[in-house]
Amino acid sequence: MSDSVFSAVLISKDDKRQSADQALLDDDALPEGDVVIDVAYSTLNYKDALAITGASPVVRSFPMVPGIDLAGVVRHSDHADYKTGDRVVLNGWGVGESHWGGLAQRARVRGDWLIPLPSAFDEKQAMAIGTAGYTASLCVEALVSHGVRPDAGPVLVTGATGGVGSIAVALLAKAGFEVVAATGKAAEADYLKALGAGQVMDRAELAEAGRPLQKERWAGVVDSVGSHSLANACAQTKYRGVVAACGLAQGMDLPASVMPFILRGVTLVGIDSVMARRPRRLAAWERLARDLDPTALEDIAREIPLSEAVSAASELLAGKIRGRIVVNVHA
Repeated sequence: MSDSVFSAVLISKDDKRQSADQALLDDDALPEGDVVIDVAYSTLNYKDALAITGASPVVRSFPMVPGIDLAGVVRHSDHADYKTGDRVVLNGWGVGESHWGGLAQRARVRGDWLIPLPSAFDEKQAMAIGTAGYTASLCVEALVSHGVRPDAGPVLVTGATGGVGSIAVALLAKAGFEVVAATGKAAEADYLKALGAGQVMDRAELAEAGRPLQKERWAGVVDSVGSHSLANACAQTKYRGVVAACGLAQGMDLPASVMPFILRGVTLVGIDSVMARRPRRLAAWERLARDLDPTALEDIAREIPLSEAVSAASELLAGKIRGRIVVNVHA
């Protein structure tokens, strides 16, 4: 195979349907950008699964290479901050949606979207973290920066067996917080406790409509679920507590009232990982490098080859996958 030819997942669409298949592409097909990367690993995120299956209109233009994450080595650079051989990581910025993404052996992107890969991790470990772990770190940063301290009480993590939840549990435990992990997968209790959860609760306790103000339980919350779970988490948050919201696995609605916010001074912080500016990204990855044990990633993530990414997308949407999926684009 020519050095200019590479393998990728390619999403196409005609008048009748959308399809996703593994394809061979040429460098000339790559979109504009000032840095070319030899991708080592990517990931399969919830948004990637939506894009691949067409379950939600995530993709903005066709054809599209999905993959909102990538880690690899700079092949060519016209950007002042990067040179050939640099190890880099990319999360978000619309790749895999409006710009070709990381589920490919090669990518061309804007250098401003990249950050140096922390020396604490190799490319595979960085993708075991991926956008999910980077988002979890942004959530923990939000709680801490808004004054939540370990002695204030337990912190709730919803969707705890997912990518965001798993790494949030690990980071919060490392920072000294008492962590309560909410999940619908009772069989995963040992997994969550190994990550650092002190208690595991059934997500059913949060999943239905509840009173607008409930018993105070949480000093902080990391929520990747949305809908009634987020509304109940807010209603149960302690006076001056903080809720970091970053996902919508249960739904994009928020059937809540203003009562937790005006009677208890609860702060609801929205976490955007896609367009977060460089200083916040660097701070999030610094926390990950400092507080996340790389060996814990072995339990959080499993590796699949690029050829299995399309089929794994349906499994992810069906809730059959725990933790993170790392995609070896050369396997």
